[in-house]
Amino acid sequence: MSGTKLVVRNIGLILSGKLEQPILDGDCIVAVDGIITAVGYEKDLDTAQAATVVNANGTTVAPGLIDSHVHPVIGDYTPRQQQINWIDSSLHGGVTTMISAGEVHMPGRPKDIVGLKAMAIASQRWYDNLRPSGVKVLAGAPVIEEGMVEEDFKELADAGVKLLGEVGLGSVKAGDKAKEMVAWARKYGIQSTIHTGGPSIPGSGLIDKDVVLEADADIIGHVNGGHTALPDDQITCLCEQCGRGLELVHNGNERSALLAMRTARELGQEERVILGTDGPAGSGAQPLGILRMVAMLSSLGDVPAETAFCYATGNTARMRDLNAGIIEPGWSADFVVMDRAQHAPGKNILESVQQGNLPGVGMTIIDGIVRSERSRNTPPAENLPFVGEA
Repeated sequence: MSGTKLVVRNIGLILSGKLEQPILDGDCIVAVDGIITAVGYEKDLDTAQAATVVNANGTTVAPGLIDSHVHPVIGDYTPRQQQINWIDSSLHGGVTTMISAGEVHMPGRPKDIVGLKAMAIASQRWYDNLRPSGVKVLAGAPVIEEGMVEEDFKELADAGVKLLGEVGLGSVKAGDKAKEMVAWARKYGIQSTIHTGGPSIPGSGLIDKDVVLEADADIIGHVNGGHTALPDDQITCLCEQCGRGLELVHNGNERSALLAMRTARELGQEERVILGTDGPAGSGAQPLGILRMVAMLSSLGDVPAETAFCYATGNTARMRDLNAGIIEPGWSADFVVMDRAQHAPGKNILESVQQGNLPGVGMTIIDGIVRSERSRNTPPAENLPFVGEA
């Protein structure tokens, strides 16, 4: 891909993914070798000698959506619902990056320490080596078990593992033990997520606010429950007494998600809010789950749509230390191109989303390469981008 140049022109609206400036001035984006090099007005940018020109046709370009909480297994297949191509379907919902919260649905998943480390390393490798439909799946997230020692976390980190699966899905459920292992993981650069709420799968259990606060994981996973939420006072307490990421998921309690989001906004800590689906799971896979969360939070939470899109992009990028999710020079050229859905209310895409409607996805781009065109899953967009100069 050396020297490959992408120009996206004739853009109607650019969403940055940044809370501090969610809408950018400009109608053109330039990327070279998969990295954004310029954002602004076409007349001011060097657009010559582009290998690919995308005419956005007056539509909206946003950072590719990030699903902060998935449970992949291998390739684009999940035994959880015996479903294939669920990752490709999510791409058609605008998702360009996924973050594993543990490969927990692997049949026969090893729970001995040697086995769980081997599976985590293998998972990290196979998704690093093969990206389904181009989607960036950050996987290899071991579920911690009793008996692990500090050297195990060093070994995982040395092998390239950067994530822990949901703390609480394995045998480690006590706050003091979880705290010790989370600290070991953090020492070696491994980010942690803790299960929050009632049990989700056999073997998991209740993780209440006291365990979450004591464990001090980097991300409070599905703070709105996955599926069962904690009582309101415990959710509010977690927002107020902990500065970690507040992950809201599609497969959780929507009312609790709104409570957590509103509390974060009242605290002036909106940057903590990130979004996931928590799928595949008992509720299935949700190709449009992130878009549905954006529309739900915007409409029922009375949040500007451009802000809600930041929860699914830049907030997650910063919380997860990613180089995708923000549109500015130096960041990965991962985009979703969208427009108001045909016949949807609202005078533009943002107003329509804030009324609770999903946009129509017209194209996804990952690392400067067009990965999909008109979505097979969203409602049809009023206007579609296309590859070409016209």
